[in-house]
Amino acid sequence: MTATKFGLALAGLAFSATAAFAQDAFKPAIVYDLGGKFDKSFNEGVHTGAEKYKKETGTDYRDFEPQNDAQREQALRRFARDGFSPIVAVGFSQETALKKVAEEFPKTKFAIIDAVVEKPNVQSVVFKEHEGSFLVGLLAVQASKTGKVGFVGGMDIPLIRKFACGYVQGAKFAKANAEVFQNMTGTTGAAWTDPVKGGELAKSQIDRGADVVYHAAGGTGVGVMRAAADAGKFSIGVDSNQNGMHPGKVLTSMVKRVDIATYNAFDQAKKGTFKAGVSVLGLKEDGVAWALDDNNKALITPEMKAAADKAAEGIKSGAIKVHDYMSDSKCPVQ
Repeated sequence: MTATKFGLALAGLAFSATAAFAQDAFKPAIVYDLGGKFDKSFNEGVHTGAEKYKKETGTDYRDFEPQNDAQREQALRRFARDGFSPIVAVGFSQETALKKVAEEFPKTKFAIIDAVVEKPNVQSVVFKEHEGSFLVGLLAVQASKTGKVGFVGGMDIPLIRKFACGYVQGAKFAKANAEVFQNMTGTTGAAWTDPVKGGELAKSQIDRGADVVYHAAGGTGVGVMRAAADAGKFSIGVDSNQNGMHPGKVLTSMVKRVDIATYNAFDQAKKGTFKAGVSVLGLKEDGVAWALDDNNKALITPEMKAAADKAAEGIKSGAIKVHDYMSDSKCPVQ
């Protein structure tokens, strides 16, 4: 649905006592992050979770794809005024808007992914991306013939540096003298939707010797993966399982279970078990993982799988400590 259609659809709806009462009803909605719900990555994972819930329960939902920063707050408020609940806000960039809207509609249930909003009606879901990134960094270096691998991030923010830092730690764990090239796409929301720039950055890293490139760049990552495939190198997907985008050329994907977070927010609101507070999902909670399927199983040797599985168990047990860039911005390895 475009912003224009969304505005027209809601323009004639007056906020009445009936709508206020309806805030206690179960009417799920989603406000995506920039990049759109079919970005084949972060947003699409949320969409997948919502579609699964719809298929299993027959419950429909409404969603909106913002085209700019201002539309986030507008969409959250309009959904709340129309009695939608729960409303899932996708992405750290909705934190400020949600703080305002959650206060205005205290009876509406909200969930936010990738940020923490401490309000009594907000469920915040964050992930240990550094743990999953550690594992794909380990696999990248094990698959590399040059000992050089790359990372292309989207918007240059601490969350994406968190992915990069975990990736470098995994690479160095596999091979102490491994070289990791890192580039960020930009400093604004446009960094999530620039596959041309993503492709250029990946090609630059490949020209320097990288033969595996991991992206954490949303829709920009489509260009990263295409450039790697065109060069006969490997890419690593992110958030959703992207192994099938270039079968045989995607080493693996660092899966972040935003689909489960979305499904659970809907399901808990329906069952009356929705709770505000913070959920932190890592390897131990099955919140992050690396993807193995028919598209990449020929690329992962038994030795590589065993090493990744062993490292995962070490992280879960605490024997392997993966530095979290969000808590300390000094990554121990570069």
